Amino acid sequence: MKGNPLTLVGNEVGAGDAAPDFEALTGDLAPFRFSEMRGKVCVILSVPSLDTPVCDMETRRFNEEAAKLGSDVAILAVSMDLPFAQKRWCAAAGIENVRTLSDHRDASFGTAYGVLVRELRLLARAVFVVDREGVVQYTEIVKEIAEEPDYQAVLDAVSKLTRQ
Repeated sequence: MKGNPLTLVGNEVGAGDAAPDFEALTGDLAPFRFSEMRGKVCVILSVPSLDTPVCDMETRRFNEEAAKLGSDVAILAVSMDLPFAQKRWCAAAGIENVRTLSDHRDASFGTAYGVLVRELRLLARAVFVVDREGVVQYTEIVKEIAEEPDYQAVLDAVSKLTRQ
């Protein structure tokens, strides 16, 4: 963060690995299990907080892209923000194509995917693309938390999976 190293906690997940299941909360406080997404191509955005400029830009960009990707692609944005804050932010930002999930309760996602930042108890900025069978096909852990991911690489990975 700003050139200072941070410690990521959990299991590192790479391309070719089975996507770990995790549980998070929806904006309505309902439990969500990632295993429910089997059969869809999923883009998982790991963001520190939706209330920060880079996370805001990233989630808005993927919301726009999601509208072009079709119904067999799901985009999930996971953060440690409280579900109420996520719901409020989505309403204010007009987010309709990205599903936000809160990992605040037990960091199930953060530890399963190795993106929980020990020093901040926030999630690192990362992107995971998971195929219909639940296998991770693309990962990016952004080196500097204040930078955006490689949008084109993510979209290329999704495109490759949706052409099959």
